[in-house]
Amino acid sequence: MRIVKALMKYLLAVFFVFAGANHFRDSEFYLTMMPSYLPWHVPLVYLSGVFEMLFGLMLMIPNLTHIAAWGLILLLIAIFPANIYMAQHAELYPWTTQRALLIRLPLQLILLVWAYWFTRRDKTEPSS
Repeated sequence: MRIVKALMKYLLAVFFVFAGANHFRDSEFYLTMMPSYLPWHVPLVYLSGVFEMLFGLMLMIPNLTHIAAWGLILLLIAIFPANIYMAQHAELYPWTTQRALLIRLPLQLILLVWAYWFTRRDKTEPSS
């Protein structure tokens, strides 16, 4: 089970590093997700990208895994309104469907639970 957990940790880490980098590569995409009631759209897109990459990298460092996992949980909660906004305004996203936007909502929960898995120490894991 430790091998599976380690593989899943690195998979999650790589996912967030690439997702965070994508905030800089394709910032226009992320800007369209920003709810109109939030200020500072461009800085928030870049800031969320930085934290996705930072927490993804930290996740791979054993002594920082638990902090990174909690950071990812907080980040996923913080960006959830953008996913709700997208689902409520599907007409703004002609490249996808209402159903796909609704499916994103529980996928966020899956990512949150996945990150939560790494907030827990295994009994065989040494304390830091």
